[in-house]
Amino acid sequence: MNSCVLFAEVIEAPELRYTQDNQMAVATMVVQFQGIRSEEPPMSLRAVGWGGLGQKMHAECHVGDRLILEGRLKMDTIDRAEGFKEKRAELVVSRFYAVEGNVVDHVAHPSSVQSAPKVPVAPPPPEDLNLDEVPF
Repeated sequence: MNSCVLFAEVIEAPELRYTQDNQMAVATMVVQFQGIRSEEPPMSLRAVGWGGLGQKMHAECHVGDRLILEGRLKMDTIDRAEGFKEKRAELVVSRFYAVEGNVVDHVAHPSSVQSAPKVPVAPPPPEDLNLDEVPF
């Protein structure tokens, strides 16, 4: 199953369009997120919302907003004028949540954090759990 959850910042405001038959709203925006390692530059990704969700994204999301985006990744192949094909990922959004307050960076030192929202964390799996074998 293709499922993705991404913490990102809106860097291009959502643009609202409609399909050719003028029946379905489509909102697209560009978001930016940090790399896994602190020395990696931020990465950007296009996020797309369809129908009522697209209209909600257009109305509620603005440049600088921090969001938790839930959806699926999709790869598009684009023919470039230079004569080669380029692959680009986009996130087809199924839900989004605005994030308020301070957020703990994964490289931040604990003493530098002033406050952070409390998020429940699942306990680690038991050590004797063998995930390598298929149970059937």
